[in-house]
Amino acid sequence: MQEFRPHVFPMKQSDLFRDNAENCLQLAERAEGQPAYKRYSRMADAWTALAREQDWLDGEIPPVTVRIPQNEEA
Repeated sequence: MQEFRPHVFPMKQSDLFRDNAENCLQLAERAEGQPAYKRYSRMADAWTALAREQDWLDGEIPPVTVRIPQNEEA
């Protein structure tokens, strides 16, 4: 008999970071007081930035392109 194994795909690191950001936003919504709200909001921003950077490190988004202006000759 063959054992049934569902296809399990591990979460990407960036998705885990985004989940953390979402949790922080939920905590911010329930925060009592402005200092706690700001703290959780900043934490959410930090997790989101980490997720974007991880996507870049994983090659899912291209690096920033730098445009060099060309000299226009008249």
